[in-house]
Amino acid sequence: MRLLPWTGSDGKPCYLSTDGPDSLLSRLADDLEAAQLASAEQVAAGAGAVLDDPEAGERAVRFALTRAVESLADVLRIAVSRSTGTR
Repeated sequence: MRLLPWTGSDGKPCYLSTDGPDSLLSRLADDLEAAQLASAEQVAAGAGAVLDDPEAGERAVRFALTRAVESLADVLRIAVSRSTGTR
């Protein structure tokens, strides 16, 4: 079983049961994971820039932190999926 990088409409995890890593759904999940990782890199860079700016206001810091938490959740989900051998 592979933990997919999205949840169902009820917020519960989605899993893929397949022996074929080249299935359409597997490739879609791979593409989404790659996009999430790339986005996390950009968010980390942006958050770092906000934190390095002594003039950054509360709204900028809260926005950067909110995006960073979202990205961290995505990256952790990918890490859990990969570490449990569900890929």
